[in-house]
Amino acid sequence: MGVPDIPGLRPLTARSVVLSTLLGTHPPRLPARSLVQVGGLFGITEGTIRVALSRMVAAGDLRQVDGDYELTDRLAGRQARQDQSRSPATRPWSGDWEIVVVTADRRSPASRTAFRQTMAGLRLAEVREGTWLRPANLDRPLDLPCLVLLGRPAIDPVALAASLWDLPAWADRARLLHDGLDETARSGDLAAGFIVSAAVLRHLVADPLLPGPLLPSDWPGAELRARYDRFEETFQSVLRDRLGVG
Repeated sequence: MGVPDIPGLRPLTARSVVLSTLLGTHPPRLPARSLVQVGGLFGITEGTIRVALSRMVAAGDLRQVDGDYELTDRLAGRQARQDQSRSPATRPWSGDWEIVVVTADRRSPASRTAFRQTMAGLRLAEVREGTWLRPANLDRPLDLPCLVLLGRPAIDPVALAASLWDLPAWADRARLLHDGLDETARSGDLAAGFIVSAAVLRHLVADPLLPGPLLPSDWPGAELRARYDRFEETFQSVLRDRLGVG
């Protein structure tokens, strides 16, 4: 059946196989022979995998340790974000919102870009230049060089959330990806499932993780996580049974 017809899916490459395999391995470190064997599952030759490994080391994505390849700190941080997206640490929502206000007078374009990336990682949304907020339902610290407040906006929180995040678009794509994993499971196409599963992880990182009262009643976040977990269990079983990896 091949890869499902879902916009934005990225093609399977040697780099994507290596990266996705290490991102799903804890700790994210494997010998070259294991990564070559994983590539073989998808018809990627040993030489192509080894070239990809060399290029990823040169690019700072991987480092070699005692003959193994492991993610550098930057990509280990990505693994942590993906893990948190799969099993988000939340707490009961009291109705409060986190409000982050930038107090610096001047910021360089580079610092603005870096700050926006930090805010996105913390799942805060920008209301206006220098002001960010979200419901205070995530169990994580906000260690930022800014003014951090808790408050309750004087408008309908459901409407506010809907204005900050495109919830229908996220939900629509989540359902497409869920169905895509089902389709690849029925066909038994491991490579296609691998491509869709990588897209699922990227999509989960973009989940705003809002509390239930602010979400539509048919929000598909939990279903997509459960479906991804089933795929990952199957994939890890294949690695263990065929290659002794995982």
